[in-house]
Amino acid sequence: MQEQLSQRPQRVLFVHAHPDDETITTGGTIAKLVDLGSVVTVLTCTRGELGEVILDEFKHLEGSGDELARFRTEELNRAMHILGVSDHRFLGDPSARWANRDPRRYLDSGMRWGEHGAVALETIGAGTLCAAALDEVVADIAAVIVQADIDVVVSYDATGGYGHPDHVRAHQAARRAAEAMDVPFYAIEPPTAHHRGGLAVDVSAQTGRKTEALRAYLSQVTVAGDRYALSSGPSLPIASQERYFRVFPDAAVPGVWEEQRLGGKIAGCLLALVTGAAVGALATVNHQAAVPVWGVQVPAGVIAGLVLVAALLAGLRLVFGNRLLPSLAALGVLTSVGLLSLMSTGGSVLVPGNPVGFGWSFGAPIIALIVLGWPRAVRTGAWRRSFSAPTQASNGNVGTAAASEGNSPP
Repeated sequence: MQEQLSQRPQRVLFVHAHPDDETITTGGTIAKLVDLGSVVTVLTCTRGELGEVILDEFKHLEGSGDELARFRTEELNRAMHILGVSDHRFLGDPSARWANRDPRRYLDSGMRWGEHGAVALETIGAGTLCAAALDEVVADIAAVIVQADIDVVVSYDATGGYGHPDHVRAHQAARRAAEAMDVPFYAIEPPTAHHRGGLAVDVSAQTGRKTEALRAYLSQVTVAGDRYALSSGPSLPIASQERYFRVFPDAAVPGVWEEQRLGGKIAGCLLALVTGAAVGALATVNHQAAVPVWGVQVPAGVIAGLVLVAALLAGLRLVFGNRLLPSLAALGVLTSVGLLSLMSTGGSVLVPGNPVGFGWSFGAPIIALIVLGWPRAVRTGAWRRSFSAPTQASNGNVGTAAASEGNSPP
């Protein structure tokens, strides 16, 4: 399915744990989004004070704390310039801090290698990202979402890619912040993971810039041709495809209507119209019904009718993610109400000119206007529409299938 470029540039926030993470896992996507006119914000949670240094000439920096942090910050600045990012922030700085809180610096939590990958140190230092209250980290990320008017948040999956505790914490906090702000959250699919469908972003046109950005990290990365290596393992190919899957909101529902064939869409439109007409007729016939409650006649008929109309229209709007089907259902409801409000040949009416009748006659249209006019709170397709996306990623495009993480929020 061909998806067009978005009508306006999207604002995408990448949340990463340390300098170099953003280039290794998402550098091509960042550069591509910049090329497409999107506004990219990169948020780095720590300055990588406890990172392992790969080259002997920089080994004196390992374990130096602030000195290594300054060096890695300079590396990060060079990488951001190469990728074209003009909005980079460190978590806890004034530009990435919740209102009325003093700025703070989140420190690298460090890691050690366990039997199945990276694990936390036996002692987590005070002031580190993992030692900070999760709610505080979430609030600071949420502040960036608000300040930069973010459409989409991108960070690691629940494993942090390979288990680093700072990566896991970045995932937890970024995901919760995205959910709190009603912004879609996409997770980076680790190279070793089984493909979940999701977004396969072809970044072959940006591989050169990604490679140069990797070269900027002299203390962390060695680059040889089209491969790179970290201190923790063998050389790896510089990926020309970066993959993501949507975690929030659930990706399964919004595509239901778009994936239907023409015949299915026509049948759906007719069914919505007929269902609306039936609901309108049923509610109109029974809207004058009243139920005595403690000696008071409660207009249960009109209340039930209005609730039924609201449930029908809102349900169609939420499930199918468009206004077409609820509009047709509303047309059916209002047509039934209008026809049954007319005086019959015998002079009787189903909707008399009493308060209950007026409540039903005006209540149904008002509900329809509210449901149809209510803006979509979440731009679920914002990031996907930032790319030209036939299903073949080899043509420099993005696949259209989506997948959710399938886990409850951490």
